[in-house]
Amino acid sequence: MLKRAFDLLVSGAGLLAFSPVALVIAVAIKLDDGGPVLFAQERVGRGGRVFLAYKFRSMVVDAEKLTGAVQATANDPRVTRVGRVLRATAFDELPQLWNICRGDMSVVGPRPLRPGEADTTADGRHLLLSDIRGYEARHRVRPGLTGLAQVYASRDLPRTGKFRYDQLYQQRAGFCLDLRLILVSFWITVRGRWENRGPKV
Repeated sequence: MLKRAFDLLVSGAGLLAFSPVALVIAVAIKLDDGGPVLFAQERVGRGGRVFLAYKFRSMVVDAEKLTGAVQATANDPRVTRVGRVLRATAFDELPQLWNICRGDMSVVGPRPLRPGEADTTADGRHLLLSDIRGYEARHRVRPGLTGLAQVYASRDLPRTGKFRYDQLYQQRAGFCLDLRLILVSFWITVRGRWENRGPKV
């Protein structure tokens, strides 16, 4: 209950404080290529419920139409000019403050995974993250806007590696850790280092 109250306080304050920034971002996206401002994507939340997570669109329209779900790479040609700034500062994630208000997400928690998210192992096998031991346990909590994996995992770390960060967060979750991750996340945003392939902090 305390975590939910904290989420409502932070997300409500964030929506109010960043509304002028959100308006500027929306105009910039429209002027850049005329496409939709928002991008919605299915994610798996608490209890295994699938919800739509909202972001400011940072890639070209229909970026995954030909390739399917592919993790963004360094200098990814699908990322727009405005999108590069948004992704470096994580401002593309601002609409997820609404998801937090709705109760789909938390400010801090495990990464919000896509349904059927998978990884390729070292021996070339296709491994569904849902087949990893501990997958069901992650559904006991809401996924987070930020978290251990989001802050400390390398951008190029395989999904299975990031999954271990999510498990570690669940083992050590607490108010002090959440507060620390929020402060570190702000510091990364100020420095524009969210897209760094190496350490962000």
